[in-house]
Amino acid sequence: MFVFQGEPVKVSAVSVRRSKVDVDRDRAGELIMDFAAMAAGPARDALRGQVIEAWVPLAQHLSRRYTGRGEPTDDLVQVALVGLIKAVDRYDAGHGVDFAGFAVPTILGELKRHFRDRAWAIRVPRRLQELRMAITSANQTLSHTLGRAPTVADIAAHLRVTEEEVLEGLEGARAYSTTSLSTPVGDEGGQELGHTLGAEEHGYELAELRIALGPALAALDDREQRMLSLRFYGNRTQAEIAEQLGISQMHVSRLLARALTKLRGMIDDDGRR
Repeated sequence: MFVFQGEPVKVSAVSVRRSKVDVDRDRAGELIMDFAAMAAGPARDALRGQVIEAWVPLAQHLSRRYTGRGEPTDDLVQVALVGLIKAVDRYDAGHGVDFAGFAVPTILGELKRHFRDRAWAIRVPRRLQELRMAITSANQTLSHTLGRAPTVADIAAHLRVTEEEVLEGLEGARAYSTTSLSTPVGDEGGQELGHTLGAEEHGYELAELRIALGPALAALDDREQRMLSLRFYGNRTQAEIAEQLGISQMHVSRLLARALTKLRGMIDDDGRR
């Protein structure tokens, strides 16, 4: 039983596994023509499952074109079956096209859509997905005609895009597949990939700031040093500092702001050197 858009479709497991059996074109062709000519009703619904099952080998054959691209074979068969069901439901014999000629592009379109929308490890814009495919095709063509690996400039000229767009497409292609951070690395495999990645260490920046802060504080006058010590080491309020120094709170606020500005300026100058 195969479920398509919530509707069960009777396709036997045996027929799905029958990967080496060719479509019986005569019988399958008769079934689809009978189905297309029938009016809607229970008889047509019953015939629908037989038609789909008769054409399952075609869907399997087309799905095998995409094996080896990182997607499970069973998933590809399921996607191809979705395309087949759409083809069966949309087929109109009155257009003068045989069913195989109509079904093949429908199934292939479903498979391509699957890779475009589902197979990328990281979702990237469709423009970059299409650019990646164009770059791959151009690379194969140019390698044959030039007799060497094409450069970014060669690909850009061939596709009539800028070199920056080619580089963007190549960068976007990296999102197609990813590697787990738990992947073992090294000869013995005792270390994981995540252990080899660097991280920003904020402790170094803090240590450098402490080293620069000492000389900067020493350059302030005694009152400024005392006020900063009371405020940031003694956790005193501006009102408490004003009372202790015998000045107004507003004056304390101005002096603290001026002292901090001087400190920042000296630390920034030391960092530039």
